[in-house]
Amino acid sequence: MATSAPIRWDRQIQRRLARGEESALGELYDQFAPLVLGLASRVLDDSEAAEQVVRDVFAQVWEHPADFDPAQGSMRSWIGTLTHRRAVEGLRRDQALDADAGNGKEDPAAPPESSSVEEQVLAEATAARVQHVVTSLPQALRETLVLTYFGGRTYQQAARELGISTATAKHRMRLGLQLLATALSSEHTS
Repeated sequence: MATSAPIRWDRQIQRRLARGEESALGELYDQFAPLVLGLASRVLDDSEAAEQVVRDVFAQVWEHPADFDPAQGSMRSWIGTLTHRRAVEGLRRDQALDADAGNGKEDPAAPPESSSVEEQVLAEATAARVQHVVTSLPQALRETLVLTYFGGRTYQQAARELGISTATAKHRMRLGLQLLATALSSEHTS
């Protein structure tokens, strides 16, 4: 009976993600972000790259919840596998770029210059929109979101720094992410 509860939760969260429930992503993030960040940090030994892996993994889970197969293992193991795969790919990519830079070779897979400029402009515009939305959040939500999501702190650390309970920190983080996602999706559709 003890193993059926996690399996049931895994399937429920997968169904909720498939329906586009942002709160499901928040719950999943609450549950597994420390695991993802820790694993990515150990593989990459680079906090900025590890934070990017966290964003990439949760984006992949959000965009492709059907890729999770409960018959193959738990949600935890699937997310751990995604994390490890992304981190190792990043490590290999960085090593290949370092080797090519040492040989004076250019990356043959690199996009043409104009494409990379367009991508950079798009990325900077998106970052500016995110920053605008985050700064417009209520102070309590903004502080928690900045500490946990952008600052890489755990809920326990953020709760201690802010002088609030861990449950309150989780609630504020989840609500802040939901408001951020809603604001960005409404900007995107308009």
